[in-house]
Amino acid sequence: MPVDTTFAGRVYPPGDTYVVSREKLREFAEATGATHPAHTDVDAARALGHPDVVAPPTFAVVVAQRAEAQYVEDPAAGVDFSRVVHADERFRHHRPIRAGDHLRTTLHVDAVTQRAGLSMITTRCEIADAAGEPVATVVSTLAVRPEDDA
Repeated sequence: MPVDTTFAGRVYPPGDTYVVSREKLREFAEATGATHPAHTDVDAARALGHPDVVAPPTFAVVVAQRAEAQYVEDPAAGVDFSRVVHADERFRHHRPIRAGDHLRTTLHVDAVTQRAGLSMITTRCEIADAAGEPVATVVSTLAVRPEDDA
């Protein structure tokens, strides 16, 4: 089944709240080689004016991918994740993600286009805190290879 281009323009409401923990931030920092002490040491983060440890900038993708799953896992969308390649990922931070944040993400399917059998999907995840204030925007472009591409 090909990717359904009519999903362009869809907006998925926020799903479950993502609670940011110090442990998740530490694990992500270690996995990605982010060595700044503000990612793992509360005192270092507070010395910089933060209330708790802060996430490495790319941590927002963890939150965004949970929201994107609503679209990717929808059988009607026609996205075969085994054929997906990330083509681009961009982040705009409105403020740092911090331990203790309760984040909710609204997913926008901004574009679904097809070229020579390749489907290009652009999603935008608007991540907000518990008060509804913007925290980050993550824009992803996914390339879905055609089924006959071996």
